[in-house]
Amino acid sequence: MKTQKFIILSGLFLLLLNFSAKGQQMPQFSLYHFNNYMINSAVAGTHSYLQVRTFSRMQWMGIPNSPQTYSVSFYGPTKDSDMGYGGYIYGDYTGPTSRLAFKGSYAYNMAINSSIRISGGLAIGGMQYKIDGTAFDESPVLDSDPSINRSVRSTFTPDASAGIYVYSTYFFAGISAHQLFGNKLKNITDDNPDATTVNRLKQHFYLMGGYNFILNKDFILRPTLLVRQMFPAPPQPELTIRTIYQQLVWGGLAYRHGDAVSIMAGYNHESRWYFGLAYDITTSELRQYSRGTVEFMFGLRFEDLK
Repeated sequence: MKTQKFIILSGLFLLLLNFSAKGQQMPQFSLYHFNNYMINSAVAGTHSYLQVRTFSRMQWMGIPNSPQTYSVSFYGPTKDSDMGYGGYIYGDYTGPTSRLAFKGSYAYNMAINSSIRISGGLAIGGMQYKIDGTAFDESPVLDSDPSINRSVRSTFTPDASAGIYVYSTYFFAGISAHQLFGNKLKNITDDNPDATTVNRLKQHFYLMGGYNFILNKDFILRPTLLVRQMFPAPPQPELTIRTIYQQLVWGGLAYRHGDAVSIMAGYNHESRWYFGLAYDITTSELRQYSRGTVEFMFGLRFEDLK
């Protein structure tokens, strides 16, 4: 079992170390529909109030040094215009590697007709990537790997994202792109300053949408779809269906293709305090080592600005 866990962790580390790998570089959240601003900066300003969202995600519990992600975001409208603003910061940690990213955003929205509006947004910030080589255990296998450096190294790069968002009382749809600059990162594990080996931040594309089916005066059925795409990897769709009772409590199920099935629930206190919990049941080959993934969400809504 120890050997199997070592192989898994080594594979995860190499995936994160090689930014050109065919996998997602951006963090993911099962409760993304409570913070779709982090997916699409055009969401800022589409509500009449300022809000704050915090997330905590412990992925693949049971595997040592498995990924953990934490984020804080805030966004809202300006008082006397159709503009919005916001910002977020997240930390993504897996064993000896970590990413710390932040962005600030601006959005402008306008009416298409009496019931539908469209918004466009742009976010700019940066990301720090760090690897702590001192965290590796002494091992003949690792000591013989020339890419392993037993020191702490980091690099910083600017980053940007943009999105378009269409919405009404009954539906929303949006498309966005992240890591627009596609910057190259010097291989921070390589001692050779003349090394030509580089890593690159790949562009990520997101397509999301949802609809409110009003079943009666008490219940709303809200399906949402999110599709992630990072070329040349295949797209990853995620379908979530939630049932909401009197805008007070809700429960739902989600399926993320090739990864997990999620069970989720939440509570809205006085339409001001928001709480959410999700548990992901791993469906990939990691399920034999993982006890699943747990994610918490807390939100706070402030008074209406307009």
